[in-house]
Amino acid sequence: MPDASVEAARPPDDEVAGLAAELAANAVDDLPAGALETKLRKARAEGRQLRVKLGIDPTAPDIHLGHAVVLGKLREFQDAGHRVVLIVGDYTARVGDPSGRSTLRPMLSEQEIDANAATFHGQALKILDPDPELLEVRRNSEWLDMPMVELLKLVGTTTAAQLLEREDFAKRWSAREPISMLELMYPLLQGYDSVAIRADVELGGTDQKFNLLLGRDIQRAYGQPEQAIMTMPILVGVDGRQKMSKSLGNQIGVTDAPEDMYGKTMAIPDEALAEYYRLLVQPRSGAPAPAIGAGPGEISPRDAKRALARELVSWLHSEEAAQAAEGHFDRVFVERGVPEEIEEAGFDCADGQVHLPALIARELGMSRSEARRVIDQGGVTLGEESLAAGEHDVACERADGQILRVGRRRFRRLRAR
Repeated sequence: MPDASVEAARPPDDEVAGLAAELAANAVDDLPAGALETKLRKARAEGRQLRVKLGIDPTAPDIHLGHAVVLGKLREFQDAGHRVVLIVGDYTARVGDPSGRSTLRPMLSEQEIDANAATFHGQALKILDPDPELLEVRRNSEWLDMPMVELLKLVGTTTAAQLLEREDFAKRWSAREPISMLELMYPLLQGYDSVAIRADVELGGTDQKFNLLLGRDIQRAYGQPEQAIMTMPILVGVDGRQKMSKSLGNQIGVTDAPEDMYGKTMAIPDEALAEYYRLLVQPRSGAPAPAIGAGPGEISPRDAKRALARELVSWLHSEEAAQAAEGHFDRVFVERGVPEEIEEAGFDCADGQVHLPALIARELGMSRSEARRVIDQGGVTLGEESLAAGEHDVACERADGQILRVGRRRFRRLRAR
């Protein structure tokens, strides 16, 4: 049973509709209509917390601000006195979520999955309340390593036609592109997570809508009440074009160093600023996003980025760290004449190193021999360090996210891809 403080956090019945509207703010889908309010009223009548589910597959070692949009919504449920069930999908990661993909996702090794999963709990706690009354962290290997008879029962809840209605599957099927049986299993396994933890509400990105709705069908097949679902917008990455993703190299990680977090935020395109404020700042501060522009009463994009960068670093680190990060940014970009808007240069990292002469030649239109000569003469800086003579290859970890300066006026921000 929840303690008195949790009970006190619940509103009287005539305020439940208002709470449901607050919790649904910024959501793209809140389905079925009225289901969340009904769940809230029923939980209050029964004197219990809602069980609010989010599943994250550990396909990369870091949680980024794209995840933080949904994690922030979970925190709102916690602040309303309800219990979040964070499922680390160490078992579903072995299958690979096909959402939004046009090709088969490469399989990760069990060692990679376990290593990634080990980092998730601590990273999520930068946003979620760790109170055990309000947070439950599970791994879905607890229940998905099931006997064959249980697996057949699960498969029997859904038809192939239902699965092929999903947009990404439908496109690949019509194009005669391969769809593995493992991929077809993924929505079923995710849906069974809802059965295993008896979810009242499930959250996810808009790309998860099919999976979340299928979870309702699977709960019904197992004789459980069907969960309400809520989808949140997908945050665009710092490139301003594609969704934030570690694999695309356009992410801001929640554990990035303060100066890296600040610098990456300053690289966000002007047109994406309002969305960052709406999804990451406004839900916590309650303040409307600033009017960004050059008109009366408007804040310039440059100042809006600075304010956003300070806000994000303060949230995920501390106010002191935000001040230090801003000072670092000013030393590097303002005092040394580095432009704030810098074109990105991607590089492949198959062997763990990047060959800088080849990258410089490709990006700046010089020959490799000329690029080597500029490096050897001390004319190339990576981050805040000048490259030494003969330092033509550097580790990918050292190069990723750093600014490469060639001579006095040519810059590229390096991104591993």
